Amino acid sequence: MSEIYRLATLEDAEELLDVTLRAYEPIRQLGIRFPAATANIELVQDNITNNDCYVLEKDGSIIATVTVAALEEVKEVTDLPFIWWFAVDPAYKGKGFGTKLLSWVEKNIIRDTLKAPAVTLATAERHPWLVPMYERKGYERFYEVDKEGEKIVFMRKILNPDLFSKYNQEKTDGSRPSHGLHA
Repeated sequence: MSEIYRLATLEDAEELLDVTLRAYEPIRQLGIRFPAATANIELVQDNITNNDCYVLEKDGSIIATVTVAALEEVKEVTDLPFIWWFAVDPAYKGKGFGTKLLSWVEKNIIRDTLKAPAVTLATAERHPWLVPMYERKGYERFYEVDKEGEKIVFMRKILNPDLFSKYNQEKTDGSRPSHGLHA
């Protein structure tokens, strides 16, 4: 029962597409138009190539994924690292594997490698369980926007309180620290 946390490769694209589409089935049923909900192989390959797509592999199979993305469309809202495409294979839903992967990425990648004070994400307000789920994981709302008739909630989780306080002070002073993804 080995568990491996790693970056996805292009060889993982088909398996990632399968896991993602099965995980996002309830979102499609709700009519929420997240890119991952209707992904195709090209979109998955693009996500792997242009972002940091992490997977949790159990016994040789991908069971969860989350991406730390550099998305132009969120830069006017936040310069902090942004996560998206969080998905867990429905066969493993409710067993803590998604939480394990998300926590690993938050601590090992965003806090310790990127040295970012916090992480951000966005989700649809009308989704029945995502906002409360992220709140239970320590995320808080910090911004809302209407996008094509869909209320989108931006959420943030502080990973390093001292660094976050300094980050906020620098933003207040007018300087913009670089705590996003690095090329």
